[in-house]
Amino acid sequence: MTISIDGNSLVIHQVVRVSRGREKVTLTHECLERIRENRSVMEGLLEKGRTIYGINTGFGELANIRVDDDKLDELQKNLILSHACGVGEPLDREVVRAAMLLRVNTLAKGYSGVRPLVVKTLVDMLNGGVHPLVPCKGSVGASGDLAPLAHLSIVMLGGGKAEYRDEVMDGELAMDRAGIEPITLKSKEGLALLNGTQIMTGIGAIVLWDARQVLKAAQIASAMSLEALKGTSKAFDQRIHDARPHLGQSACAGNLRRLIVNSRIIASHEDCYKVQDPYTLRCMPQVYGAARDTLDYVEGVITVEMNSATDNPLIFPEGEVLSGGNFHGQPVAIAMDFLGIAMAEVGNISERTTDKLMFEPESGLPPFLSTLPGLNSGYMIPQYTAASLVSENKILAHPASVDSIPTSAGQEDHVSMGTIAARNAREIIHNVRYIVAIEALAAAQGLEYRDLEPGDGVKAAYRTIRRYVEALDGDRSLAQDIEIMKDVIASGEFVASVEEAIGKMR
Repeated sequence: MTISIDGNSLVIHQVVRVSRGREKVTLTHECLERIRENRSVMEGLLEKGRTIYGINTGFGELANIRVDDDKLDELQKNLILSHACGVGEPLDREVVRAAMLLRVNTLAKGYSGVRPLVVKTLVDMLNGGVHPLVPCKGSVGASGDLAPLAHLSIVMLGGGKAEYRDEVMDGELAMDRAGIEPITLKSKEGLALLNGTQIMTGIGAIVLWDARQVLKAAQIASAMSLEALKGTSKAFDQRIHDARPHLGQSACAGNLRRLIVNSRIIASHEDCYKVQDPYTLRCMPQVYGAARDTLDYVEGVITVEMNSATDNPLIFPEGEVLSGGNFHGQPVAIAMDFLGIAMAEVGNISERTTDKLMFEPESGLPPFLSTLPGLNSGYMIPQYTAASLVSENKILAHPASVDSIPTSAGQEDHVSMGTIAARNAREIIHNVRYIVAIEALAAAQGLEYRDLEPGDGVKAAYRTIRRYVEALDGDRSLAQDIEIMKDVIASGEFVASVEEAIGKMR
C-alpha cells in the first residue's frame, strides 16, 4: 500500500507505517502542481529584483547582506554545508525516515518556493532506502532543526554519510547505488530544506504512538497486580467517574473494569474487612486517565505540526513573501515535555505497585514472590531496577522547553529546545516500557499463588507472558526475562492479546 502525500492530511499511524514498516509514499498531482506554481511565483519576484530574506540575502544576523544574483545557487549549497555540524550518535533509522516524510509533507504544501525536483528526490530517497546519517545533538529547536536537517539534506547533494541496505557509506555512493541523481540547489531551496521542526516532530510522532501502547500495557499490568493483591474493583465504579468527568479517567476506569470481568479472585473477597486499597490501586483511573488526556493533547499538537508550513520565509500565491517564525518549535517542545512528565508518572505508579507485590504484610504473597525466601531473592532486585528507571525519568522529565539560550549574535534570542524535549520523552518511554514489563512479570508471578481464576483480560495477559517467560520456581538471572517482556510490549503483542479477549481498550 502506498501513502499519498498532499501536505495536509498526514496522520500518526501513517508516519509509523513509513518509518518502521517501510511503506512507500507518492506525491499527489495536486500538490506537485501547487509546488510548481509556488516556484514560479518566487522566480517572478527575483526577476523583479526583490530583496528577499534567505533567497538573496545572508541568514540570521547576516540577513542585511545582499548576495549577488550569480551567487544564489552557491549561497544555498553553502547554507547546507555550513549547518551540517551536529554531534553525537546518529539518530535511529526510524526517526530519520519520519523526518524525511515530514519534510516531504511540509514542502508539499506549496509555500516553500522549491522545485518539484527537490521534493521528488527526497521521496525517491525515502522509497529507495537511502537514509542520511543524522547526529542526534546540535539543534536548539528554533529556526528549526537546522543542524540535523542539514545532515539529512546534504546527502541529496551527494555529500555527507548515509545508510543504504544496512551499510554506512558516503552519501554520493548511497545515491548512486539507489539510482538517484544528486541535485544542485537553486535559490531558496537550501533554506526550505533546513527551516522546520521535522526532527523533533518526527520523534514526537513515534513517541506518541509508543506511549499509547505503553499506557495500555501499564493498565493491563496494573489490573494483573490488582488481582494478585486481591484488591477491590469498587474504585472503578462508573458513578465515581461520572462525578468527576475527565474523559481519560472515565476511559481508563472502563478499561480496568473490562480487564477484570468474570474474575473469581475479586468475587471471592468482595465482603472482606478491607474498606479501600492504597492509592496505587485505587487511583489507577485518575493517574492513567490524566496520562491519556495528555496524549490526546499531544496528538493534536503533533498532527497540526506535521501538516504545517514551518520554514521561512513563506511564499504565497498572490506574490507576497512573509517572514515569520513558524520554524519555532515551542508548540512541540511543550507538548513533548508534557508527554514525558505524564509517562514518567505512569512509570512511577507502576513501580510503586510492583513494590506492593514484594511486601508480604500488604500483599499476602510470599516475600519478594519467592517460595523459598532467604535462600532465594525472587523479584527483589527487578523492583530495584524499576526504582532506578523511575528516578532516571525524574531527571529526564525536567522540562527542556523552559530553557533558552541566544544564538546568531542575539538575532535568534529565544529558542525552544524542542528536540531535546523530544529525545528525553523518547528515553522516558523506553524506561517506562521496562518498568511496566517488570510489573507485569511480578504480577504474573503473584498470580501463581492464587487458586482462583482472574478476569478475562488478566487471564489473557497472564497466558501471553507465560508463552515467553516461565514462572519463577528458584532464583535465576531475570535480565533476559525483562528484555523478553519489554519486547513483547514493544511489539504490540501484549496489548493485542488482551484486546482480542476483551475488545479494544480505550
